[in-house]
Amino acid sequence: MRRLIANTALVLLFVAASLRAVAADEVTFEADAPMLVAAGEVFRVEFTVSATPDDDSFVAPSFDGFDLLAGPVLSTRRSVELINGSLSSSLRITYTYTLVSHEAGTRTIGEASIAVKGRTYRTRPLPVEVVAERQGGAAPRGAPSAVGAAAPSERVGKDDLLLRVEASRSSVFKGEPLRVSFKLSQRVNVVGFEEVKLPSFDGFWAQELPTDGARPVRETIGGRIYETTVIKEYLLYPQQAGRLTVEPAALTAVAQIVVPGRNPDPFFGGPEVYNVRRKLRTAQLRVEVKELPEGAPGDFSGAVGSFRMETTPPPARLAANSSATYTVKISGTGNLPFVQAPRLVLPGSFEQYNTKTIESINSSAAGTTGYRQFEYPFIARAEGLYDIPPVEFTYFDPEKRQYVALSSESLALEITPDAKRGGDTPVVLGGRGLTKEEVKLLGQDIRFIRVDAPQLRGAGRPFLFSPLYFALLGGLLLAAAGCYVALRRRIRESQNAALMRGRRASKVAVQRFRAARRYMAEQNRRAFYEEMLRALWGYMGDKLNIPVANLTKESVREELHKRGVAPEESQRFATIVTRCEEEQYSPVESARMGDLYADGIDFVSRIESAIKR
Repeated sequence: MRRLIANTALVLLFVAASLRAVAADEVTFEADAPMLVAAGEVFRVEFTVSATPDDDSFVAPSFDGFDLLAGPVLSTRRSVELINGSLSSSLRITYTYTLVSHEAGTRTIGEASIAVKGRTYRTRPLPVEVVAERQGGAAPRGAPSAVGAAAPSERVGKDDLLLRVEASRSSVFKGEPLRVSFKLSQRVNVVGFEEVKLPSFDGFWAQELPTDGARPVRETIGGRIYETTVIKEYLLYPQQAGRLTVEPAALTAVAQIVVPGRNPDPFFGGPEVYNVRRKLRTAQLRVEVKELPEGAPGDFSGAVGSFRMETTPPPARLAANSSATYTVKISGTGNLPFVQAPRLVLPGSFEQYNTKTIESINSSAAGTTGYRQFEYPFIARAEGLYDIPPVEFTYFDPEKRQYVALSSESLALEITPDAKRGGDTPVVLGGRGLTKEEVKLLGQDIRFIRVDAPQLRGAGRPFLFSPLYFALLGGLLLAAAGCYVALRRRIRESQNAALMRGRRASKVAVQRFRAARRYMAEQNRRAFYEEMLRALWGYMGDKLNIPVANLTKESVREELHKRGVAPEESQRFATIVTRCEEEQYSPVESARMGDLYADGIDFVSRIESAIKR
């Protein structure tokens, strides 16, 4: 009796778990039909729901343009799996119709509807192309295989496979993400790809999006029905303004063709399968990248999108020589990987340490969302009352086309004496803590007054109207004349914008290299590589007088060749820029910043020497 009760309880538990698993699954309702059929050819249309529908709630479409031969035929499939103690179940209920169309043209199977627990679900309309006779190739998703005596390669037409590139928009601001999709549209069955070549995305920082679960979508292109699948998708962040070009992508698609076999024997004969290769290529994609508006605030660091800022200040009361942390969290949608830590200004008696960054970033077709959190650890060394100014963060909103400034509240900190260290606490003068080094320098600020007898000497001949006076006056006149001539020459040269731009190229590059060296000392890899790229690209654009819109590796190579510079220098420039772009956002440091810094300075020096000669 106990065994019977135990078995019954186990069965009831199993059934209850199955029902819960079925109910927990998301309800799906889908339609399936061949994309391409021949006139007079019989085919099936299936409507499948993944849950038990309400009674008499299924409503089929009207099937205009088709003759209904049979249906609906109802079939149910239920499966239950127990894997590692985890119970899962699935339910599939299918309504099948048999149709035929005797006239060529494009027909549409309308939407069907069904209700599950009072909620209505609908399928998408499915276009079906009816041709006078079966075209070559094995059509995807249920279309019957080809027949006829044509060669297998002739069964794949020129327009049966299309490789296209689409952008979410044609004009963006610098730093604003752009979604680019590479799509394969097919009317024959594709079983694989070969010789895939994707563009290098010059001028962009690229983030690949997952496309493994992308489902084919049926669409009409040029009056013909295709099944389109996204094979690659990227988020591109423009790094420079101007007209940028995404180079074409290319691949070889392997189409599978099924033809009747030559052996008519029903047992040993059968269809033959052939693989036909077709080389596909996308068109060039041009994107207009607009420069950000002028008038950016001083704290703007290149953030583009829509963001919000949250701050977590330290306690308002701290003991001297104790540590605390000020936290700033930037979240939202945009170019989050480029968001830099806002500036936190602390009093001079505070010891501030390296900023810690925590981030959670998710890239999808809708853009990059998430947050970057910056933690500023510090130690308050001197007692007193301190006012911490607000933390400010500015970003550019491309929707509003304006800069948006975010600011935290100012913070009042009270630093109490450190009872443990006593006399070691730094001296406080006027509410400002002084370090031991500053106290030692107080004795050097005021010198002792001399009290001994003065040592007076007689005055010599007056300097005015002396020979030395006239000599210096003549020298000053000559120097003034020379300065006038040099100034006139400088004015004439300044009117030549290209000449002045080329002469200032090295000075601007040196300033940017100095900024890169500061970032290298701070171990700020992303800012270092960004400044190195600005220095190199800016130097070549100014030195060679190349507009920003045309500034590419190829244009630099051509200009250096025209000026007689060795091809090795052009290749060296491309190598340094490529290494900086790869290392800028690489999660693992594979190159030393010092080596790239030395290579960049050496390259600019060699170009200066080569072009001056």
